[in-house]
Amino acid sequence: MSSTPVIEVTDLRKSYGGRPVVDGISLAVEEGEIFGVLGPNGAGKTTTVECVEGLRVPDGGRVRVTGLDPVADHARVARVLGAQLQESELQAKLTVREALELYAAFHEKPADWRPLAERLGLTDRLNSRFGKLSGGQKQRLFIALALIGNPRVVVLDELTTGLDPRARRDTWELIEDIRANGVTVLLVTHFMEEAQRLCDRIAVIDKGRVAALDTPSGLIRRSAGATVISFTPSRPLDDGDLNALPALASVEDKDGLITLSGTDETVNAVITLLARHHITAHQLRVTDATLDDAFLDLTKGAATDSAQDATKEAAA
Repeated sequence: MSSTPVIEVTDLRKSYGGRPVVDGISLAVEEGEIFGVLGPNGAGKTTTVECVEGLRVPDGGRVRVTGLDPVADHARVARVLGAQLQESELQAKLTVREALELYAAFHEKPADWRPLAERLGLTDRLNSRFGKLSGGQKQRLFIALALIGNPRVVVLDELTTGLDPRARRDTWELIEDIRANGVTVLLVTHFMEEAQRLCDRIAVIDKGRVAALDTPSGLIRRSAGATVISFTPSRPLDDGDLNALPALASVEDKDGLITLSGTDETVNAVITLLARHHITAHQLRVTDATLDDAFLDLTKGAATDSAQDATKEAAA
């Protein structure tokens, strides 16, 4: 990795109708990494990456891509940055082959689109018109178009939305290959499994700000319940004993199945509690928390706040 980040975002701000959507976001993406952006709907993720791409003009702050201003130096940034947008369209009668050849012609040294089309499962659709493609096929085409210019940096917004599980995993392998060839990837996603597998670091954006920035494992360790233990006791446990367990983040009793989240200390304490009361734990399972758990911890209240905002807007 180079000493200078490929993407630098400093105190980025953007408002719509007087409402801040991006409220002081700062992050840096190092060369050669896959950097993920997670957040609830309306958190400011897409607006942030659109400022990075030069598609939106920030109200405040500073954005640089390979040292260039995406707005003032847009033509130069376009030579080093490829983008797959959250929503895109092409002319309905354009064939897949024509789209690939057209986009290749925009670049001085384009990638060979044929192996790219094959890797993305588009070879048998080369003569199909864009308007006849399925949602997943369109998504794969836009990924190919984002990569056809041999970019130094690629921004992928909701990369695998609309893809079936097999196509999604094939696409993940493609992105890993792209990074192995030295391309820096900025990935916006809602799929926690995707983020956990692909990303070196992740910024969790909530309410227009960075709520956390860490590796996937680092975010999971931050979770209030980094360890989950579930079991069915041979006889009922006292609620007071369960709630008194150390480092307990949550407790749930569903049809006799008790699920606790906490830390290793919680696990040791519940085993001691069971032994003290001579209770057998049936179907005992101890697992690590997931990125889903960490995400939910970091964005608590986001759904409630969104609903309140919608109510206020409707009333206005």
